[in-house]
Amino acid sequence: MRARIGRVFSKTSVRVAAVFTVATAGALSIVAASQAEGSPGVRQVRLGGDSSETRVVVDLDRRVSGKVTDGDGREMAITLSGVRPGVERSGGGRGLVRGWSLDEAGGGTRLKLDLTADAEIKGRFLLPPADGVNHYRYVIDLRRAGQASERPAAPVVRMTALNRKKVIVIDAGHGGKDPGALGPNHQEKTVTLAAAKALKSRLEQTGRYKVVLTRGSDVYVPLENRVHIARRADADLFISLHADSGPTNEMRGASVYTLSDGATARSAKFIKKDDWFVKASLTGGQGVGDILLDLTQRMTRNRSAQFAEVLLDRVDDHSLLLRRSHRDAGLVVLLAPDVPAVLLEMGFINNPQDEKLLASASYREKLMGGVAKAIDDYFGSDIKLAAR
Repeated sequence: MRARIGRVFSKTSVRVAAVFTVATAGALSIVAASQAEGSPGVRQVRLGGDSSETRVVVDLDRRVSGKVTDGDGREMAITLSGVRPGVERSGGGRGLVRGWSLDEAGGGTRLKLDLTADAEIKGRFLLPPADGVNHYRYVIDLRRAGQASERPAAPVVRMTALNRKKVIVIDAGHGGKDPGALGPNHQEKTVTLAAAKALKSRLEQTGRYKVVLTRGSDVYVPLENRVHIARRADADLFISLHADSGPTNEMRGASVYTLSDGATARSAKFIKKDDWFVKASLTGGQGVGDILLDLTQRMTRNRSAQFAEVLLDRVDDHSLLLRRSHRDAGLVVLLAPDVPAVLLEMGFINNPQDEKLLASASYREKLMGGVAKAIDDYFGSDIKLAAR
């Protein structure tokens, strides 16, 4: 873990003249309160889709986590933490949504959906600013209840050069001579391997993915080799599973790491050890190769951040999250410039409660089920295209 050095902002001293009246001071207070209310967090609510499937998008000024707090088929409520409603508190509907409204609840905003038919949530995820969009978007996908059962349970995937199965590389942290973090009764390398196998099984059951493990047994695999495995597999996503360890046994909760902006130079040095970008730039010279590397790194970091937000939203359904749950670092396993990658710390193995959960097969199944749903959400449109 890296210690982050905060910036210290100096306070500007403001002298108020004695001639200011109490009324003026009160007016200033009202203006200040009004300005604070001008940045509520929720910008607007948008709808799209039809009576079969409808997407609800909540535009936000900041990151949130969401919880389904009520739902009986025709009504649904989702609470978004730490934000207040904007000026627009209600609106008309589209597709499965007859209308929507916002109100304050439990230190956050409650989004109520009045539905035209019995419906269920197909997926929920948070998209960070990326690809020209400068704000967060909380997405809720609805589908008519019972619709999934009317379709084939496992659609046949017709593979083409473009519509191939997504390749997911799962990296079980540590292994062999490297036990990783130690808990009172378990080692990190053991719980990460068990979790990796559970996730592999869950993904392969869908028929949508080709899954590759960096290790399938208790063996030592050098960190750089794990990245090369992902790149040689032409991976669409790399997930490294780990268990954290804190300075005391009181810390607990999951977190997700993506590559820090400051690690791009290290990533460039790493990739030049195998001549992928050198070969790619033979016809254009070194300058073209540098431009290609920069563009690829930028796109990959954006995609990694997008998946990290989707993953946190799904993990939050099954596990306690650290307060600052999306972190960045220059970790070796995240260095591939052309493979979106995250490192999931599933919990603190030196915390008795987290260790008990990580050692539980049923808990790992639930947690990895959440990870699998996050992958489905992330690749949603591509998976639909490949299944047609």
